[in-house]
Amino acid sequence: MGLRPAGGKVTNNVGERWQVVDAGWGPQCVRGAARAGKPCLRASEVVLAALLLTACSRPAVVSRPLPSPIVSQQTKHLDAKQLDEWMGGRPDEAYRVGPGDTLLVAVYGHPELAISQAAGAGQLGNLRGAGLVIDNDGSIQFPLVGSVNVEGKTTKELREYLEERLRKFVQAPKVTVQVLFPGKIRYYMLGQFRDPGLKFSDRPLRLLEAIALCGSVDLDSASLRSAYIARGDKRLPVDFRRLILEGDMKQNVPLWPGDVVMVPNSSADAVFVFGGVQGERQGGAVPFVNGRLDILQALAQAGFGFRERAAGILSDTRVIRSEGDRGELFVVDVERILDGEAANFLLAPGDVIFVPTAAITDWNLALQQLLPTLQAMSATLQPFVQIEFLTRDRN
Repeated sequence: MGLRPAGGKVTNNVGERWQVVDAGWGPQCVRGAARAGKPCLRASEVVLAALLLTACSRPAVVSRPLPSPIVSQQTKHLDAKQLDEWMGGRPDEAYRVGPGDTLLVAVYGHPELAISQAAGAGQLGNLRGAGLVIDNDGSIQFPLVGSVNVEGKTTKELREYLEERLRKFVQAPKVTVQVLFPGKIRYYMLGQFRDPGLKFSDRPLRLLEAIALCGSVDLDSASLRSAYIARGDKRLPVDFRRLILEGDMKQNVPLWPGDVVMVPNSSADAVFVFGGVQGERQGGAVPFVNGRLDILQALAQAGFGFRERAAGILSDTRVIRSEGDRGELFVVDVERILDGEAANFLLAPGDVIFVPTAAITDWNLALQQLLPTLQAMSATLQPFVQIEFLTRDRN
């Protein structure tokens, strides 16, 4: 379809008139105009010129990042005394025997009292059938002495103990004690390891050595921020992410026999949200979605909304973040995020989010309101929170 002279003319900036036509297969000048010596312009050039003129007449749009919603931030570290008490002792402490260990005991000059190594028991696996095996109750059966409780003793303490008991039957006994097989040294490697399970060792190991026994961690599915070591009823403040991804060897802590090393699946990552308007039942664990969660999503899923905004307490939202022996305390102005005046705040697995019931001035007041809830669910919290806030009253 062609543009006729009446509707196909435009005027340039010097008053010249142009004619444009679309001949079906492409724009071209009208022959009459060309023969008359008048300027000719293609249709696509007209459209381009119009777009350029429009763009020049409007100011350019500049995209600027929103400011951070963080009002204040402070970092806290656990001191050496807190860590030593929580870990349960020094790593260079002498080995103490326990159930499952196999001992070789000999009395000098009295071969009839010796518990000797069985023939052919030259390898570690065979040593479990030689010598004295400590029973599940921590005792052994020794000639003349009978049942002896040896659990928790070093080889030196056990030697002195047996010498004292044998003095009733042997003059000046000289006892030798050797650990043939440390069956007590076992570690429970659970979760996202390539080869998880119960692992034995012939000597105490550090964390990286135990991980190597499992063929490393499956990083595609593992949540390193949520990983932990359980020792008795405590979780140790170890940062698996810094150890494995950044090579921070300070996190390569010695393991104790019976330690549980747990690396959860990242699909179980969650944060904990508490507080809100007085009398409202809100909060709890909020899971991550596809590995991501921001503070607005967490508050919405936990049931926070109009009442908290009307009370003006969202502007003083508190976030506690733990990474090994280090913690970060944030004050986040969620009100500015809702108003579009600040960027969103991304959360990390294990974060504790607290919306105060009323305006507060410092962290001590926030912790006083939050402490009862933390105590009720201490077993699921990160070690830093347990040590720094929940043991404060005991020290």
